[in-house]
Amino acid sequence: MNALIPDAFAQGAAAPGGFQGAPLLMMVVFIAIFYFLLIRPQQKKAREHQNLVSKLAAGDEVVTSGGILGRITEVGDTFVTLEVAEGVRIKVQRIQIGALVPKGTLKSA
Repeated sequence: MNALIPDAFAQGAAAPGGFQGAPLLMMVVFIAIFYFLLIRPQQKKAREHQNLVSKLAAGDEVVTSGGILGRITEVGDTFVTLEVAEGVRIKVQRIQIGALVPKGTLKSA
C-alpha cells in the first residue's frame, strides 16, 4: 500500500556554523549598557550630593529635599539649623539638604 509514498529517513543535522558564545556576549553587552546608563550616573550624583553636604557652612542659603528655603545658622554633625523666616529656626538632617542657592535668594522669595 505504501508503494506510492517512499519511506522518509531523517537526515543528519548540519553542524552549527556560528559563534557559540553569542548569548553570553549579549548578556555582557546588556550589563555594560545597564552600568553606563543607570548605575554610573547614580553613583556620580550621590558623590556630588555627599560633597555638597560635607561643605555646608553657616550663612549658606539652601533648599531642602522637602522644598523649604532657608539660611543655615548652625551646622552640626548630623543636623543643621535653618532660619526660614525672621526668628523662625528649624533643625533638619544634613542629608536632606537638596541644593545650595545663590546668596540673596532668600530675600527675594
